[in-house]
Amino acid sequence: MTYVIAEPCVDVIDQSCVSVCPVDCIHFEEGVDRKLYIDPNECIDCGACEPECPVNAIFPEESVPAEWAQYTAVDATWFTDKAAARASVDAIKPA
Repeated sequence: MTYVIAEPCVDVIDQSCVSVCPVDCIHFEEGVDRKLYIDPNECIDCGACEPECPVNAIFPEESVPAEWAQYTAVDATWFTDKAAARASVDAIKPA
């Protein structure tokens, strides 16, 4: 199981969660990405990030609200195909 960063993070990119992650599994490219991404292969399911998010965008994978379920795949995709993940974010929530 992993954590997922959903739509409330889009265009916010508050990095409070990054500073508390003990395994540095939250990533993004500054000036390019519209949200942060959790690497599902690095996440250790500790939950430290969830309470730090000021916009309540971080959820355990099995608890992502239905309207944001597609962000589970988007987070995983970013680590293999950044362009595809960015296109998905833009399609889900146009700028």
